[in-house]
Order: sequence, then C-alpha cells, then structure tokens
Amino acid sequence: MSGTGTPRGDQRGIPDGLLIGLLAFLLGLTVLVWTATGLAGLFTQGAWPPGVSFTHSPMALRSLVTAPHDLPAAWPDTPPTALSGYGLFWGLLIGELLVLIVLTIFALGTFTRWRAVRSRAKHAPSRVAGASPELPSPVGVDERSAGLLGPPPAERSRDLGEERTQRAPAGAPLAAPAQPVAPSPAPPQEHPHPAPVSEPAPATWEQLPAPRAEQQAPRLLFGAPEARRPTALQAIQDAEGPALVVTSDPVLWAETKDARAKLGPVHVYDPTHRCDTPARLHWSPTAGCEDPDTAAARAAALLAPVRPQARVDAAMADTAETLLRCWLHAAALESRDGKAMKQLHRWSQGTSAQEAVRILRTHPKAQSGGAGLLESALTAYPERREIAQQLTARALACLSSIHIRDACNPNRADSLALESFVNEGGTLYVVGEAIEDPRSHPAAMPLLTALASDVVERGRRMAERSSDGRLDPPMTLVLDDVAAVAPLPRLPELLSTGQNLGMPTLALLRSPEQARARWTETLA
Repeated sequence: MSGTGTPRGDQRGIPDGLLIGLLAFLLGLTVLVWTATGLAGLFTQGAWPPGVSFTHSPMALRSLVTAPHDLPAAWPDTPPTALSGYGLFWGLLIGELLVLIVLTIFALGTFTRWRAVRSRAKHAPSRVAGASPELPSPVGVDERSAGLLGPPPAERSRDLGEERTQRAPAGAPLAAPAQPVAPSPAPPQEHPHPAPVSEPAPATWEQLPAPRAEQQAPRLLFGAPEARRPTALQAIQDAEGPALVVTSDPVLWAETKDARAKLGPVHVYDPTHRCDTPARLHWSPTAGCEDPDTAAARAAALLAPVRPQARVDAAMADTAETLLRCWLHAAALESRDGKAMKQLHRWSQGTSAQEAVRILRTHPKAQSGGAGLLESALTAYPERREIAQQLTARALACLSSIHIRDACNPNRADSLALESFVNEGGTLYVVGEAIEDPRSHPAAMPLLTALASDVVERGRRMAERSSDGRLDPPMTLVLDDVAAVAPLPRLPELLSTGQNLGMPTLALLRSPEQARARWTETLA
C-alpha cells in the first residue's frame, strides 16, 4: 500500500495458483515417501514397518533430501531391521510417481475431450439452424441460370419478392416486399398469408444432383501411349489402398515405386526383364492348382492370349482348356523341388502325357474323375487333339527361355509377399512386352494374364468374405495397355462390377478397335 491507501501497480506477489500447485506437489511427494517406505518394508519383511506414519513423513522427506542413502536416519523411530534397502525404496517411489503422472495425463485428456464434445453438441443445433437459410434453393438457381431467357423485369421483381417472403424465418415478422423496378399491378389475393418455411427445405436437399455427378469417373480410356501415361500416373498416385498395375511402360514403375513404397510393400513381376531392378517377384502358374476350380480358372487365363475367337474353333479351344486344366492340377499335386514347371512344359509339348493321367488316377488328393477327363481329351478326334495341343504348346512356349522359367520358380518369401500385399496396402506391378497379335507368338503374355487374373480373383474372394461385401480400403486396378500385355478374360465384368466390390478399375487401351478385337463383349 502507498501513503494514500491504494495498492501499488509495480508490486506483485506470488500467484495463488503457483502456491496451491507447490503445496499440492509437496503433499503428494510426502504421500509417496510414506507409501514407498511402507511398501518396501512390507515386501522385504512381510509387515508394515512400525513407526512409519504419515505424520513423520515430512521430516523423513527433509532427511532424504540431504542423505538419500540413509533410510534409517529418515525414520529414527523405526528399527533399521524393519526397513528395506534404499534401492527398493527409491524404485518404488519412482514407479509410484510415474503411475501418478500417467493417471493425471489420462484424466486431463478425458476431461478435455468431454468438454469439447459437450461444447460441440451445444453449439451444433445453432450452427445448423443459422446455416440452413443461406443455402440457395433450386428455384433460385434455375432463375439465375435462365436469366437471359427469363420473364420481364417487373415479373422477376415480383418473383424475387415472393421468394424472400417464403424464406423468412418462422419466428421473425415478414418484411415488406421490395419496391418494384417498374409499376405493375399485382393481384392482392396472390399471397394473403405467408407460406410456411418448413415445406421448401426438404426439396432443397433432395434435388441437388451435383455430388452424384462428381463421383462418376471414366473407367475406360483410349489413346496413344504418351497420352495414357499421365492418366495412369495420376491414378496410381491417387490410390489410397493396395494397387495392381498392369503396363508395358517401365516409366510407370520407375516414377511411382518410391511414393508407393511409403504406403506398403512394392513388388514387380517382370519375367522379360523390362525394369531395371534385381528385386523381381517369382510366381508359378501351378500355385494353388491343387484346387480344381483354381486350375480351371488358371487354364482359361493362360489360354486367353492364344484362344481363337471364331465359333468354329470353340471345340478345339475347350479341349485345350481341359488338357491344360488337368495338367496344372497334376503338376501342382506332384510338384517337388521346383519340378512342376518342367513337368508342365514337357506335357504341353506332347511328351510323357500319360504321366499326368497316372498322377490323377493314383494321387489321393486328385479330383474325382480327373484322370478319365484327361484321357478322353487325349484320345479325342485326332484333328481336334492336335490343334488343342498346339494351343497349349503355344501358351507355354515361353518356358523354353531360362529367365522366364526362373521367374516361375518362387521361394517361400515370394509366396508370402503375393498373399499379403493386399492386406498390407502394397503395390504389384505386372510389366511385360506389348504384343498386338499374340496368337502366333505370345511370349510371356499368358503368364502375365494368369497372374493378374489370380490377383483379381483373390480380391473378389476377399470382398465376398468381408462384412459389407467390398474391399476396404479398395484395391485400385490400373490396367495400362491391358489388351496387349495381359488381356484379362473377365475384364468386361470387372469394369461393370469392380466398383461395387471395392476394386475400382481403370482400363487404358489404344483404340476401340483393339478392345473389340480382344473381347467379344462390349466394354462398359
């Protein structure tokens, strides 16, 4: 105080909050010293030490500050034999302090979240009520968009006055209509009473088609390789979950692999070595063909690049598919030490074909009737059998190349990587050479088609097993130049139903003629 009795503005004391916090800290530390001493004695001697009480804790705390190792001096009324060592005491004290800090932080966080939720719940109705009148109604949008061909100015002014009358809040008095721009007689019986506000509101929300139109995205695009590349790059970068990329352009892999590696594992299946990397995925076409259904789907995918489109050749194509399906099933059952692909290649070239019949007849896990089915295909009409064997030999002719055959011998890590990349949000690049007419020389196209089809089928099964019937997050399929790299047999179905299964598909082709030449069905 000054001489006049008023407080001086330049003199400040210790804040009350700091004093209360300091007292609470000292009180809490006293409680911790008391409980740590008692618990240490209880753990070592089996009983609470005599003389260790809360009233003596302040003096003990003062003594421990000066002599942390001398526990008997801090508790002079307690026999030294009833106390524990200083190591156990300080360990318990620090542990109690950490637990107290964690509980305090948790309590403060819970209280803060509760207050935030309560505040949002309290202010949410007022914000919704204040924002709803500001939304433009469809009538206003239509009037503004048709301004060039609208009614005369007098009628527009009358309509705007009526619209303001309808938008007035329920609890506020209606404002007088604005003065007309041009004098026009208005009938007094048009609006004797104000229209209710609650009626136009539902129509305003139900008649907005804009968000639905923005969600539509093109699923099939045509163009030259230079025009397709930016679209494919953007689609790969925008993929939020796992992605399957089929392409003949190694630039797509080079420019997106680093960014995709931050989201999950990145694998590249490149049997023709178009990408500059030694880390390539190995995959065998016989993988999973112990199941007859998988063997049938795999045979259809392998034969897709060389399958004739004419109806007169359908019988020969079906016979070739039967042969390849049975050979895949037999090779998967008898695969030992990576010899499955050698056996499959030998059978497709017409050598030791009866060996597959023996495996299907004697193996305990073979499909029932598989041996008879294969034998009937091998003893069919000579012309049909000869053309069917030519188709299978052409589909698997790439196995004569050493590096392609090596790409078909996976190890355990490759199998696990392929099975888990969808769940891990990874990316699989299937890279191959673009071949316009693969029916004479398909190279590795059958292998690329089979792998891509297997990944799509695996994603479809995962979507069917999920609770909502779709993959979450979705698996994006970017199929660049798919007709010349890996013509998936079920691409038309994938374009129409993939979005509902959580597999959004973007197919990039060179021209509509290329699509019609590869798929008899119309691509949607």
